[in-house]
Amino acid sequence: MYLEHFQLSELPFRLSPDPAFMYLSHIHSRAKAYMESTIWFTDGFVVITGEIGSGKTTLIETFLREIDQDVVVAQINQTQVTPIEFLQTALVQFGFSPFRMRKAELLATLNDFLIEQYANGRKVLLIIDEAQNLTDKVLEEVRLLSGVETTKEKVLRIILAGQPELNEKLDSDELVQLRQRVRLRFHLTALSEEDTEEYVRHRLRVAGAGDREIFEPDTFPVLFRYAGGIPRLVNTLCDTALIAAFAQDRQTVSVEDVHSAVNELQWVEYAARTSSQLQHEFDDTASEEQPPVGRLVLTLKGSKVQESYLVPGRLIIGRTADNDLQIESKYVSRHHAQVITTADGSAIEDLNSTNGVFVRGRRVRRHKLQENDVVKLGMHEITYHRAEPPGAATMVLPAGDDESEDEEEAAELEDGGEA
Repeated sequence: MYLEHFQLSELPFRLSPDPAFMYLSHIHSRAKAYMESTIWFTDGFVVITGEIGSGKTTLIETFLREIDQDVVVAQINQTQVTPIEFLQTALVQFGFSPFRMRKAELLATLNDFLIEQYANGRKVLLIIDEAQNLTDKVLEEVRLLSGVETTKEKVLRIILAGQPELNEKLDSDELVQLRQRVRLRFHLTALSEEDTEEYVRHRLRVAGAGDREIFEPDTFPVLFRYAGGIPRLVNTLCDTALIAAFAQDRQTVSVEDVHSAVNELQWVEYAARTSSQLQHEFDDTASEEQPPVGRLVLTLKGSKVQESYLVPGRLIIGRTADNDLQIESKYVSRHHAQVITTADGSAIEDLNSTNGVFVRGRRVRRHKLQENDVVKLGMHEITYHRAEPPGAATMVLPAGDDESEDEEEAAELEDGGEA
């Protein structure tokens, strides 16, 4: 949309967790160092917590990109699972097909695998993102896995990452044994005002801006006042401000453009928001009071699953619950695609997804949506229509009913893009 206008090579404020854009503030550098310590120490868990949008997943992806070749990694992002499903997911990550195994066989297979990797001089690391969603029973399985050892040392390294509720869960009386195994806890706080300014400039440099100042200097205090130093909120506000400047044919983003973006998002200053308001605003959509200019109909095998209405702004599509349109499928990345909507229509953009975005059988990076266009994401299809008056919400399938057991056994779990 605005790439050519601002002479950028790629979108600077995507929500997907791209390590190339990682800005290591002092606080993020410390968290990364704690993650790296798991490679050398096996005497307990490392727990990393942070608010929604604080950069946990991007930090994990950055850490994994730099990890040594002798480290075998299982990364689990789907955490609303039973103990059996958790063990199966871990084994899938290690290259097994465990869907017909009983629990005893699952545990034996994992135990044998860990001992074999140790004997071959390889380290094994288990990373669980969104760990606050794990039940106490699943966390107990995690604790028991951490106890697999040789005569010299434990053989499984574990990082738990999640929202602040994870700390509350770990502090409960029911998980005292697990809590005793925690070696390090670290909480990712928001960026300072100075770090927020450097964060914005860093992402623009990576996206091709070089030394050009695309955001005028007096915009940064306003950005911080409304985004509060939360990276995902900074991304949302900056992206919307770039669209506002582009619409006015300006070569730089002014304070006026930032305020225009704030008005479109209907945000108040960060300090004045309640936690429930903040949760809602991660949807990155404008108020429902705005008249819709289009709608998306999500289907699976011809059956309607969900319908979403498009208002000016951005709608994120992906596998996890923090998306505006959630598609619970292993073929869909955490943040798979985004739909940018203006009064003139909508365009869909791939967010570096693993399995891509397809229109008319062709994989696309960006596509201007036309009436009745069908967009294929994994096994799901999204049909685009121009606006109609919205009716009642139409979430017709319960979570977990969008794929058969046979399909789950036929394909490996897909980790997604992140963050």
